Amino acid sequence: MSDATGTLTPAPHAVPAQSEAGSPRVHTQDGVLHAHPGESVLETLERHGHHVEFQCRSGYCGACRTPLLAGSVHYAAVPLAFVSQGECLPCCCQPVGAIRLDIQKG
Repeated sequence: MSDATGTLTPAPHAVPAQSEAGSPRVHTQDGVLHAHPGESVLETLERHGHHVEFQCRSGYCGACRTPLLAGSVHYAAVPLAFVSQGECLPCCCQPVGAIRLDIQKG
């Protein structure tokens, strides 16, 4: 088990901020995806046809680790998998406003 607490901000008590367009946005190499409230980044990606490798959907394994190029994400609970700066675990995070991921449909 790795210590990811040094790279994460504790979960705020409030719901993540919404973007000016009314919903958080996930920018990918394929375009802009609008997330539904309460939806994980993985759920947003899947809903728009992206296939992301995952095993747990809870931040335990780290299989979905993805480069986070811009923006920030919210974790309701600190994931057990190690998350470096500039990465996120789409399975268990939500976008805060707009984020940019280094990912494309495949």
